[in-house]
Amino acid sequence: MTIGLDQYIAVSSMLFAIGFFGVLLRKNTLVIYMSLELMLNAANLALIAFSRYHETVGGNLFVFFVISVAAAEVAVGLAIIVALFRKKQTVQVEELNALNN
Repeated sequence: MTIGLDQYIAVSSMLFAIGFFGVLLRKNTLVIYMSLELMLNAANLALIAFSRYHETVGGNLFVFFVISVAAAEVAVGLAIIVALFRKKQTVQVEELNALNN
């Protein structure tokens, strides 16, 4: 049994949808951040699947770039979340809407 392109795209779409609804429905900034990372990884899976299907290296190189940018994003994003927690003592989005105080 061989897994085809359509199965990879179906899994990628499901992962992206889970991440998208996680961003829309959750109230915790850490969970929202993890949902954003899940969306990035779903896009990476689709890029790898298309790259393998077309037998090119362009998708692989782009995924490598996305992963390296995501690593920097994790460091900056978690630093911002920690700074917000130290200032407001919460990570709930509703209580972080007034950042000017």
